Amino acid sequence: MTLFVGNLPFRARESDIREMFEEIGPVKSISIPTDRESGRPRGFAFVELEDDKQEDAAIQEFDGVEFDGRQLRINKAQPREQRSGGGGGGAGGGRREQRPRY
Repeated sequence: MTLFVGNLPFRARESDIREMFEEIGPVKSISIPTDRESGRPRGFAFVELEDDKQEDAAIQEFDGVEFDGRQLRINKAQPREQRSGGGGGGAGGGRREQRPRY
């Protein structure tokens, strides 16, 4: 199972997150998603610990705790929903003026 760590400060580094969660137990992995266009962190991370008991302990210990001025939200990550491929274009919208043809 993986933990969702929300409301992270944008300047939080992987080493900061690892240090915090290693108080509970060994950290298997940390993923900090970034914005495709700007490359900046999106304000959340995914943390995987060794087992479910450690993850439950981490939720109890850190959910609601202040981290660099922000109150963390920690819970078990939900599987990503399947998305359909590609988006449709829009239909323009708005009113168009009728201009006389010459």
